[in-house]
Amino acid sequence: VMVGPGTLAGRRWVATRALKNLRVPSEPTSPSPVAQPVDAGGYLATYFIDAASVADHFAWASEEVHRLYAADRGFEERTHVHTVLYAMRGAHHRDEDPIPAHLALDHPYAGLASIHIDRGEGVGTRELDAWLAGAGREAVLGADSPVDQVLSWRPIIPDRAGPMDLGSGPGGADRSLLLCFLDRPVEDAWAHLLGFVEALEASGPATVVLAAPFTPAVTGTDTYCDQLW
Repeated sequence: VMVGPGTLAGRRWVATRALKNLRVPSEPTSPSPVAQPVDAGGYLATYFIDAASVADHFAWASEEVHRLYAADRGFEERTHVHTVLYAMRGAHHRDEDPIPAHLALDHPYAGLASIHIDRGEGVGTRELDAWLAGAGREAVLGADSPVDQVLSWRPIIPDRAGPMDLGSGPGGADRSLLLCFLDRPVEDAWAHLLGFVEALEASGPATVVLAAPFTPAVTGTDTYCDQLW
């Protein structure tokens, strides 16, 4: 992905067994629309692609992935839990002089919270971002918050044909994704994130379908591999 046209940055993250145990809702009333079961998935890869290059990138990617699988380089032992394209809708920062959103994957953040939500009836992406910038700001980006920035996204519903199963789909028209970049270890930040989840649901803009914490993978090593299960 990093060599594809228009790719700005990429970063890999990992969820150890201890971090999987923190996911909420831990016992969904129905099968999770993102991870099935809710603790499925140990690794997360995130990439930023320049909006003007999306068509070129995925024209390249579609051809490339089929070429790789035809050459037996597809790693069939891996199961995709949720592989979806998203378009960024807004960026919300804690600090007055913030780390730019497009550099979030390059900055050495200590952790990431991936929060998938279904917006309430009549709540669009603009209303969600207005809530994050207004009433919800204190809950996620208030004083002493471990969250440095929140990027909000909406899923793109593409042709998902490919040589492998891509896992759960993008969700319905009301689905959004919040990526919360943390400057403290996720274990130290999770209580704050749970408070944000409660505020998000209590004030009415959305229902959380999966909130999952991740720590940065250590590139080129097998660090955390013995802690996945």
